[in-house]
Amino acid sequence: MEKTDPRIAVIGIIIEDREKAEQVNSLLHQYGEYIIGRMGIPYREKQVNIISVVLDAPADIISALAGKLGRLPGVSSKAIYSKEKITGRNLDNGK
Repeated sequence: MEKTDPRIAVIGIIIEDREKAEQVNSLLHQYGEYIIGRMGIPYREKQVNIISVVLDAPADIISALAGKLGRLPGVSSKAIYSKEKITGRNLDNGK
């Protein structure tokens, strides 16, 4: 499979079956080299956990992770990609 240019993306994850949290964390660990950061919110009133994961990775890697997460029973996931590849330009001076 040909590698694609790196993209910035956010994967939103909703865990409705708390027993799947360990599998979710295991998958995130496998893709850890691409993860910039993550935020988890336990929504106790609704008995769900919500996780946002920000990645800098080729689109095929992002898609693979989102797909693996979404195939877990009791887990939903969706990836949102940057519109274009983001280079190392300095945003402070517009270059």
